[in-house]
Amino acid sequence: MSLFGLGNRNQKTFRPKKNAPSGNKGAQLKRHIDATLGSGNLREAVRLPPGEDLNEWLAVNTVDFFNQVNILYGTLIEFCTPTSCPTMSAGPKFEYRWADGVQIKKPIEVSAPKYVDYLMDWIELQLDDENIFPQKLGVPFPPNFHDVVKTIFKRLFRVYAHIYHSHFQKIEFRLIDEGELAPLRDLIESIIVAL
Repeated sequence: MSLFGLGNRNQKTFRPKKNAPSGNKGAQLKRHIDATLGSGNLREAVRLPPGEDLNEWLAVNTVDFFNQVNILYGTLIEFCTPTSCPTMSAGPKFEYRWADGVQIKKPIEVSAPKYVDYLMDWIELQLDDENIFPQKLGVPFPPNFHDVVKTIFKRLFRVYAHIYHSHFQKIEFRLIDEGELAPLRDLIESIIVAL
């Protein structure tokens, strides 16, 4: 049964919320994100707080972005199906193929829901790997940490691109609560004005 009582759903779609790295620092950085994100000043919300470690800041923001995309996509899964979205795309010029470099080395064409499923699984593996995202303060981040974070963000932005290209009408017609749209309010307003 679905969260809304609307029949069976893919149970992997609504994933448990990931937590920032443990310890006071991760919680402190998360509180900073929460406080500045609602301020309306996006530059301030993403700026590294004075005296903070860049890698810890990136780790906390990566987990937060993963959670936000996961929640947003989860609200649209009834509309984003293998039938309605047979390829992961953002318009006719942008098609995204999946490869994780381990199990799937050569990029393959998959439906949008399958791509998102592969992506969320892959990101969870990265976030749960303490060699990449250390959970204890003082444990060093790997030398390739920024590359991993860049790849995670690039792929999560593909989900946003797909949502807004293929499912914007669902959002526009108030099928998502205003609170869920808060992180994207400025973007949504600029898109609506452009229409």
